[in-house]
Amino acid sequence: MRLSGKIAIVTGGGRGIGEAIAIALAKEGCSVAVAGRTKAHLERVAAEIQKLGQESLAIVCDVSDPASVSRLFQTVHGRWGKLDILVNNAAESHSELLSRLSLETWQRALAIILTGSFLCSQEALRLMLPRRSGRIINILSLAAKEGLRYAGAYTAAKHGVLGMTRTMALETATSGITVNAVCPGWVETEMARETMKTIGAKTKIGVEKAREFLAAECPQKRILQPEEIAFAAVFLACDEARGITGQAINVDGGKVMS
Repeated sequence: MRLSGKIAIVTGGGRGIGEAIAIALAKEGCSVAVAGRTKAHLERVAAEIQKLGQESLAIVCDVSDPASVSRLFQTVHGRWGKLDILVNNAAESHSELLSRLSLETWQRALAIILTGSFLCSQEALRLMLPRRSGRIINILSLAAKEGLRYAGAYTAAKHGVLGMTRTMALETATSGITVNAVCPGWVETEMARETMKTIGAKTKIGVEKAREFLAAECPQKRILQPEEIAFAAVFLACDEARGITGQAINVDGGKVMS
């Protein structure tokens, strides 16, 4: 097991990509705290991790709230005494043109995706810097590298986290800490399925045609699986990846080659 004895926090860990990452980390020997908004989802994932023989905590957390984030990290530190890996995966999606987007929706997306990643990363660094060791992995999107119609706030927030990733990587480069991002394409998750439904409804082509359209955008002509994103996150968490920092790795079937 490449990550035996390591301690990880995965935000947005109750379903989809976050769940897959939490399980993948546990399979490599990690104890994992899964954080998110829905207790039942978190407890289900934590139970799966425990079945794998690893310790796990299910912690309800609003990553946009500094007090809630502080409690999350205090709980993890109190339980295990350290933190080795932070995966920032919490996100908020929407579907509206920027010209019609409400200020509330804009602020909510930035609060969860951008501010949430900042707050969690800052708390993580407080634990990692004294030990001169750690991995911060931000789960972004191709929307961090290109525009995405009907998702202006989401796209702006993801671009912001990418900038933060690169800056934080420079600031921690001599501290034994790496900071990287993973940028998935379309992945088979509940959030993606809801987006497909919205596209299908707004364009009147239906959800299956919307799925086919999105799959066709990928050179591999498919929707990816959450486990493929999890593999990239586990790789970045390993000691062997210590020379990789400030990078944004695309896992998208070849759609964006930069």
